[in-house]
Amino acid sequence: MTPDRRSALLRFWNQLPFFLWLVVLWMMLWGQFTVLAAVTGVAVAVGVTKVFHLPTAELSGRINLWYGLVFVLLFLGELVRGAVTVAWQALRPGATTSGVIAVQLRTDADLIMSHVAVTSSLIPGSLIIEADRERRILYLHVLGIRDQADADRQRRHVLVWEERIVRAVGSRTELAALKSPRTEAAR
Repeated sequence: MTPDRRSALLRFWNQLPFFLWLVVLWMMLWGQFTVLAAVTGVAVAVGVTKVFHLPTAELSGRINLWYGLVFVLLFLGELVRGAVTVAWQALRPGATTSGVIAVQLRTDADLIMSHVAVTSSLIPGSLIIEADRERRILYLHVLGIRDQADADRQRRHVLVWEERIVRAVGSRTELAALKSPRTEAAR
């Protein structure tokens, strides 16, 4: 096999999970898991990947099923807790406090940063408003921030999610970054 063909085959296998995810996402958006939805999903996925060609995301090639399961279960619990907290803040008399915090991530991978940002935004009560890729900083708008202690607690909370994601799908290098002394969260 020629080096060019091998490179193309490797790119295909690296992009296949994302391509399949686009098809599944298309089917979920339409709420139909039919052959027609799958065929149109493939057509849309081909169009999206050809028109909006992005660089190949580097996957670690490592998946820890135990930590993946722990992540999913804790995330579902956090969704419920966040929804109850936000509902309570909406129903409680008085002004709800909020703030913008910056969180310095410990890992350098774009994919991990994206996962942390999406996870943080999906949990009710917090929303990513900006991501500084070069400095690995996520800026979040968070409900319930009254003082510096609340802001620090929320920063630690985001870093715990980063750790859970790295333990589930991160590379060995990213795991090592977690074990190094923690970086002080950006203020």
